Amino acid sequence: MLSLREAGPEDFDRLWRIDQECFIPGIAYSRAELRWYMRRSRAFTLIAKDVRDVAGFIVAESDPSGAGHILTLDVLPASRRAKVGSRLLAAAEQRLIKEGCNAVLLETSVDNSAAISFYKRHGYAILETIPRYYMDSVDALVMGKKLRLPA
Repeated sequence: MLSLREAGPEDFDRLWRIDQECFIPGIAYSRAELRWYMRRSRAFTLIAKDVRDVAGFIVAESDPSGAGHILTLDVLPASRRAKVGSRLLAAAEQRLIKEGCNAVLLETSVDNSAAISFYKRHGYAILETIPRYYMDSVDALVMGKKLRLPA
């Protein structure tokens, strides 16, 4: 069984270690970067916990202009394909809608085919490419989606 909850300061070390496991050096956040993103005034962090431990987390933020931003979505390899990412993404999108967002954006590496496929399955479209976004050498895709209130 999977439960979602807000992250607290006591979760930071575990979340940082998950980020290090999910992304290669240069793309994974430093401790200072992750802490900075999680502490931004309009940011929130949701944790997915399975029966054993934290399975993944998402950091997102709303913007007064009406656009949300997914800053990171991290799911441990052992929990992938178990709908953890889908549950976190849906919860973050619903929170962004409640905070007045009508669209959401994110960046992912052009060579991360699993992430690109995942986001496309969830209604995201590729909007543009940012050259040398990661490690000053790997391009990023900006992907986006319009957000709608549930029917």
